[in-house]
Amino acid sequence: MKINTSVAGMFITCLTTALLLANPKYASAQVDTIRLKDHRLNTSTLKPGMRQYLVYFQSPRKTKSLGYWLWLRDTKVENRNGQKVFVTSQHWYGNDSTSYRTVYSVNRMSDFAPIYHAENVAGNNRAYNWSEDKIRGADTVATNMQKTFSLDFTSPNFNWNLDIETFQMLPLAAGKTFAINFYDAGLGKPEYTIYKVTGSEVIMTMDDKTVDCWKLVNESDFKGQHATQTFWISKKGHEFIKEEDTFPGGFRYKVKLPGAAYNVLSRFRK
Repeated sequence: MKINTSVAGMFITCLTTALLLANPKYASAQVDTIRLKDHRLNTSTLKPGMRQYLVYFQSPRKTKSLGYWLWLRDTKVENRNGQKVFVTSQHWYGNDSTSYRTVYSVNRMSDFAPIYHAENVAGNNRAYNWSEDKIRGADTVATNMQKTFSLDFTSPNFNWNLDIETFQMLPLAAGKTFAINFYDAGLGKPEYTIYKVTGSEVIMTMDDKTVDCWKLVNESDFKGQHATQTFWISKKGHEFIKEEDTFPGGFRYKVKLPGAAYNVLSRFRK
């Protein structure tokens, strides 16, 4: 997903499609712009269920320590107001209770258009009603810190908090480049972000299985220094398997865990 931890948010610089095409490095690439109206996301590849990820990061200044998160992301299909929607609930567990956060998102099933998004970080609630032409603070949520928030859009966009799920629906293939109009609710404005399929790789999962994956890469510039995100998406099941981020000040990994990890944790949540 988007970079949203204490070390994240530093290095993603969004590029528009026009800027991409103006860059000689990508001049010959065919750019697929992912828009709601084009229905290029294959929503049938996003399977309902619980997924869990080990997230860890390190600073070059602290080579003997790692920061850790455990992310639980549960996607369900529900029927609301006569239409089918994806409901994705996230729980982020850190090294203490103050780092715990929850994220709750509702998206139209037909095209993954955002409808509602809410986050609780360190006890602070932020909730939004999201449509194709605007986003507004949800005034029905009593403790919403963003109740008065308002932003109009020039075009529909996708929820950057659900980038992991979005990548699983892309029509990935060798040589493809995608421009996705992502928005991080409540921050800045929507902008196109560029992701390029740079090849494929067979990797080993944590339960000793080999998986043939597409490699999806985002490159950006942070204060004159190069930053890269690489995502491994399985060719057969369209599963998000792994992510590797390198940026000024450190690196970060996300690794999909086997189902047994949640089964153990769930005993403590009852």
